[in-house]
Amino acid sequence: MKSKILVVLVAFWLVSCKTNPNAQNDLNYMQNIEKVAIESSSRNSNSTIQTGDQLVILITAKDMDVVKPFNQNYSSSELIQTNNLAGGNTPNQGMTTISGPTYVVDVDGNIDFPVLGKINTTGKSLVQFKDDLRDRMTKYIINPTVSVRLSNFKVTVLGEVNKQGDYVIANGQGTILNALGLAGDLTMYGKRDDVLVIRTENGTVTHGRINLQDADLINSPYYYLKQGDAIIVSANNTKNITSKQNPNTGLYLTAASIAVTAIAVVVGLFKK
Repeated sequence: MKSKILVVLVAFWLVSCKTNPNAQNDLNYMQNIEKVAIESSSRNSNSTIQTGDQLVILITAKDMDVVKPFNQNYSSSELIQTNNLAGGNTPNQGMTTISGPTYVVDVDGNIDFPVLGKINTTGKSLVQFKDDLRDRMTKYIINPTVSVRLSNFKVTVLGEVNKQGDYVIANGQGTILNALGLAGDLTMYGKRDDVLVIRTENGTVTHGRINLQDADLINSPYYYLKQGDAIIVSANNTKNITSKQNPNTGLYLTAASIAVTAIAVVVGLFKK
């Protein structure tokens, strides 16, 4: 009788360990990335201004009355808010204010600036564009100060992190560590030695992988983020194994326990 009970227990154990055929074979993101033909980009310099970027431009000088025509109808009471500490689901946390008139870069890479008219931003970084604008302003203003900031520098963080979502990084400057920090760090199931970064810049798509356990990551062209970067943290083997287990395992174990108890009771009655 004991051997029969043992056989029943083993049978229930085998059933409970059966994997769910409907479960995904692997939870990792972008598994076919290496098979996709992606054009490599040799540009590892600072981000260039892209179509759709929102540039906050403020011109100042010793005599502020002189610069008023170049600042639209802006007043110091106007503020533009960006969220640099939370994703789209928590828009009220960590608000940062950016002050100044906003100009949206059109599909041709131009902005329409007061007095100066259309100014092209194609292929220019924020610093280069600021220098160009300052040179133009010296024709009208003595010693002008030009401030150019990007108000919609957004990156996306997906995968095994605690808070997936889109994040706006203040000042348009950030590293992959900043972005992962905003996303609440990796979960215990995240692969820290293989973080994928997808980048689209000037119509060119590139990708790179970063090992967070290697300090040499600071030398990677993907360490400093660029506008629109997508960071994807894959799941490790532990998460993959867990995902393949039958979700009804707990029910099977409970049924097995009840069955064993019933058999024990029946055996006890027969003995009497």
